[in-house]
Formats: sequence, structure tokens, C-alpha cells
Amino acid sequence: MTNDQLMVKAAWLYHVEGITQAQIAERMLLTRRKVNELLSAALDQGVVKISFNSPLAETVEQAAKLRARFALDDAIIVPTPADAGQIATVIGRATALFLDTYLRGAGPAALGVGWGATLRETVNHMTALNAPAIKVRSMMGGLTRGSEINTFEIVRRFAKVLNAECHYLAAPIYADDPASRDTIIAQTAFKTLLGEAASVDVSLLSVGDVSTQSLQVRYGLPAGTDGAALRAAGAVGDLLGRYLDRDGQEIDHRLNRQVIAPELRDYRRIRTRVIASGGRHKRDVLGACLKAGLATILITDADTASWLLGDLPSSPPSVNMEDARAAQSQAIDGHQA
Repeated sequence: MTNDQLMVKAAWLYHVEGITQAQIAERMLLTRRKVNELLSAALDQGVVKISFNSPLAETVEQAAKLRARFALDDAIIVPTPADAGQIATVIGRATALFLDTYLRGAGPAALGVGWGATLRETVNHMTALNAPAIKVRSMMGGLTRGSEINTFEIVRRFAKVLNAECHYLAAPIYADDPASRDTIIAQTAFKTLLGEAASVDVSLLSVGDVSTQSLQVRYGLPAGTDGAALRAAGAVGDLLGRYLDRDGQEIDHRLNRQVIAPELRDYRRIRTRVIASGGRHKRDVLGACLKAGLATILITDADTASWLLGDLPSSPPSVNMEDARAAQSQAIDGHQA
């Protein structure tokens, strides 16, 4: 964040949310003196009047509303790109900025990661860090065919950029049938790996929908299962390969008994659960995850945030990619030192 961006964020927290300077300093990883200087500058420069005189206010307000409505620890909102095909890039860049600061500040012992285009873009834009003590763990099994968005490839690349230990969950994401899955996870090695995946300090996942845009629907479903069947069973999308209904509950479908990933009850024990995803096709499943309390930190785009809050305009505004890239760092919520 630039100094101006820090100033706007600190001023919002102080004047609108009523958070003390000490609390702001703790949340934003700043000194109290720095917070005081930012607040003074906001008054001197006219950013703080009766209302906010800043384009940042809209996304800051969205983040505040999302935190309050869904009991989130944090929410990071980035502008929605005009080109829907760039949504993973925009959110991935924002997630990389968040992780760059979070990993340096929090120093987690273990990071659990999923797979997908958003996480691929995240690791593409992360700053290298020498953190050999961090264990990077895959949170779920992977595709049986090679792909740069596969779980195995994603966890390897995260470990490489962090110079960290890499721990694979070396299994397909779905077993052939529920009995085969039970046999696999009963083995000591897999039982240990699943337990370790659910014991990370922070997890980073994306979500999948049930349309043909979903990489999982296109590449990861077992033979005999398709998106139409999942939709007919009430699914709006998946988290950790587990298909959920609109309330964030697992649907009654055999696929959920074939998946090789932590149970949701175990996943919920992870203290910091980041979900990074966005776009029109992901709205229903993101809403389901938030209703069910499956995320503690959400990173998404402004149009999706508006939809989640129930106030999406009939013609949602968008920005071009150059504006979106320039504005991404403005939306990172209070994690800069």
C-alpha cells in the first residue's frame, strides 16, 4: 500500500467504524505514532469531511459490511475487471499481496493450499520468501492428468516461492467409489496426511461452481458424474471437492463420499480460512460458503461483493484491466506493516 492508501484505510476505521488508534495499529501492523500521523494527514488533506472524498471508500465499505454480515475476520475487495476472463488474474494478484504481508507478519508453521486458476495466479505474483520452516500442504487429492492448476503442481510452486517444505496429499481427488475411499483413508499414511491438512495454521482455497466453466466439472469428475447431475441434487458448487447446497451444507450425493479431502468439520478447526474467488459464476457457491461460516477471510471482486450484500445494481460498474491492476493494492485490508 502507498501512504495515501494507508491513510484512507486508517481514517475509515477510526471515523466510521469507531475503532481506536491502538486497535488500528494492531490490525494494520503499524505503530500508534504512524496511525496518528495518517489520521492527521486525512484531515489536513480533506479526505475526512462529512463523508469520504475518496474512490477507495466504496470497496472499504463493502469489506466492512461483509465482515459484519458474515462474521469474517477480514474481507478484501478488488475492482471487477471489464473482461470476465481476467477475474482469476485480478483476484490472484490481490491474494498474492495479502499473502506477501500475512506470511511475513504471522509466520505460520503450516500453509494449506487447494488448486485452480485463482491460486495459480496467486503464486505467479507472489514475492519470493526464504521460509524453510513453513510446511506447505495440499488440502486435497489432485487430478489424475497433468495440469498447471492441479493440486500437486500448485503446492509445489507455493513451496518453491517460499523456499518451504512441500507436503503432497498423493491421491486422486475422488476415489472410484465410497468403499475405495474408505479403504484409502483408513491407511495410516493417508489418515496422517488428512489430519495434517486440517491442522494447518492458514488455508487458502478457491471454490468451484457447477457450470461448464468449472475446471473440476470439465476435468476432475469421475466417469458417470456431471454438472447436471450435481445441480439436480441441489449443488451450487464445491469447496475442497465437497459439493454444497445454497446453505453451505453437503448435498446427499455419492461424490461427497468419494472425495479425498478433510471433512468439513475438521476443516472448520483451521483458525484462518482464506477463500479467494469471484466472478458471476461463483456467486452462489461463495454465498453458500459464507452462510455456513466456511471462510474467515474472503478475497473477491466488487460486483460479487455487491451481490453477496444484496445490493448489486442492475448494471454493475466495471473497470478496465489497467485500472483494476492499479487499484488492487488499494483493497488489501490492513495487513501492511
